[in-house]
Amino acid sequence: EFLALADCPAETWPLPAPRFVLQLHGAGHVGRAIVRVLDEIPCRVSWVDERDEAFDGVELPPQVEAVAAAAAADEVAHAPAGACVLVMTHRHDLDLEIVHAALARADLGFVGLIGSRSKRERFLARLTARGHSAEALARLVCPVGLPGIAGKEPAVIAVAVVAQLLARS
Repeated sequence: EFLALADCPAETWPLPAPRFVLQLHGAGHVGRAIVRVLDEIPCRVSWVDERDEAFDGVELPPQVEAVAAAAAADEVAHAPAGACVLVMTHRHDLDLEIVHAALARADLGFVGLIGSRSKRERFLARLTARGHSAEALARLVCPVGLPGIAGKEPAVIAVAVVAQLLARS
């Protein structure tokens, strides 16, 4: 007997091929908003935070894996070649460590950092001092988000960031 796909529960459907693979660092307001926006977008997400409680009360879409990591920067080594890395943790020093690890890999497809142009300039100076080349530094996207979408609300930032990732895929 033929079983129609519509008769199968959604959780048993095969996931479509991902538009992108994302390693998302930070489970704060914007990170949570990004995960909500990605709910129905075919992608694969490793959502990393150093705080065990960061994922409490969060319902994860099937394409999102929560990773409570002792050292978030070490997780960058586990991202597959071509992956996108988005950094938006609760600490600037942690953001710097993760971006440092991401820029050390020439095979990542996108390295994005939430922040302002002044944060970008501070990070570029610190990363230059750590020995990153001008070519590596040119790969850092900060601020993140599709240009022309204004707003500081987490949901607006999330839409702009996901639109930027989709425009690349």
